Amino acid sequence: MFDGFESGVVTRGGCDVFYRHKGQGAPVLLLHGFPQTHAMWAEIAPKLAEHYSVVCADLRGYGASGKPVGVKHYSFREMGADQLHLMAELGFEKFHLVGHDRGARTAHRMALDAPERIQSLTLMDIVPTHLLLDDLSKEVARAYYHWFFLAQPSPFPEKLILSDPDGFFQNSLTGWGSADLADYAPEQLEAYRSSWRNMDCVRAMCDDYRAAIDYDFAIDAQDLHRLVTVPSMVMWGADGAMAKAYDMSTIWNDRLSHYTTAAVKGGHFFPDTAPDDTLQALSAFLRSL
Repeated sequence: MFDGFESGVVTRGGCDVFYRHKGQGAPVLLLHGFPQTHAMWAEIAPKLAEHYSVVCADLRGYGASGKPVGVKHYSFREMGADQLHLMAELGFEKFHLVGHDRGARTAHRMALDAPERIQSLTLMDIVPTHLLLDDLSKEVARAYYHWFFLAQPSPFPEKLILSDPDGFFQNSLTGWGSADLADYAPEQLEAYRSSWRNMDCVRAMCDDYRAAIDYDFAIDAQDLHRLVTVPSMVMWGADGAMAKAYDMSTIWNDRLSHYTTAAVKGGHFFPDTAPDDTLQALSAFLRSL
């Protein structure tokens, strides 16, 4: 995976941020989601790097990035500040920003906190964090039960997960839409397993979800009146839980001033299971700018 990419670490406030980088041209930062690592971009980043300067990073708490202790360290604001620092250290003051799942929530927060740094924003298979929590339907509560399980006080969810981490997280990968483990590239699956078998990673991922309730909900409430004004794209899995519960073509109307949309075949993890279709839609959007 990632042939020809350089790898490195930058540190912000004592927390390491691991990244891979390759290519020339306009910079593009790719952020993964739960329960993955930057390896989710292994089928997309190399092709994108033929035309752009591509950076794939592990969010704090995930993969090879740092895993500080304490829920307060896992708000999307903190995660986003890491990535803004990373891109500045690499010499990219302004860049295209692409995120899936937790990476998309981080990206949305980055676009609110530092709009002058963001050239464009692509959000993959999420609805606004505050909306999901504030107007929770029974269908979303059932499909996204992990939000509330992982957010339980430590060490309850950690102990249950660590009794069979592969079983728990692979159930996540095959849920939330149509997917089977055979749909995932073997090398990417191994990278995910290596990460989620780490006790500190499991604890950090739980803290990520605790922070969504304890910190992000209140932070987002302060910005409900604000629009992200950079060119944006909203993508989703055509067979995923979000597409079944929401009108994904309009759900961001009061958060993004102007955006395009794209539905990709598959469920929530369509960047893994349909990388070519994902790349095609993303590349078309970036070229349009």
